[in-house]
Amino acid sequence: MDTTHCTVDGWVDAIPAPCPDGTAAFDLIVRPLDADTIAEDAPDVVYACTSGNSRITHQLLNGVQPGDFLHLTGTLAPPQTPDALACLTVDALEILGTGLVRDMVIDRYGDYCVVFDADRDQVPVFTARGEWVGLADNPDAITTLIDIHRRVTGGDT
Repeated sequence: MDTTHCTVDGWVDAIPAPCPDGTAAFDLIVRPLDADTIAEDAPDVVYACTSGNSRITHQLLNGVQPGDFLHLTGTLAPPQTPDALACLTVDALEILGTGLVRDMVIDRYGDYCVVFDADRDQVPVFTARGEWVGLADNPDAITTLIDIHRRVTGGDT
């Protein structure tokens, strides 16, 4: 089986689950690096992740929640069948951002991040690097705000 050592950034899809062998398993949602040049409805990549490292397993089971943005390094094995997921065995984990803060959720639109708050219609928009973009009047106005920002900045985030 061909494997590749790699580093990926992505969001945790669901609470990591303990496995009988002492590891933890979870799915990681990864946006393609060229997300701004592909169709908006292009699917994200999903990796089935696990770790045998006890320190990482402990962190996954006690400190990682759905929506958390992670930076992972590990060994990637391609899917065994066309309908299976690629498997990433995690060697290093860094939590770059939390997805759930009170009643708020952070979501990503390509190279942009937005914060949905259940108590507000307005949606703060930032670049993935943390630069303030603006406040969208409502969720439907997010893409308009991002388009304006791209035109003003020349597409660089």
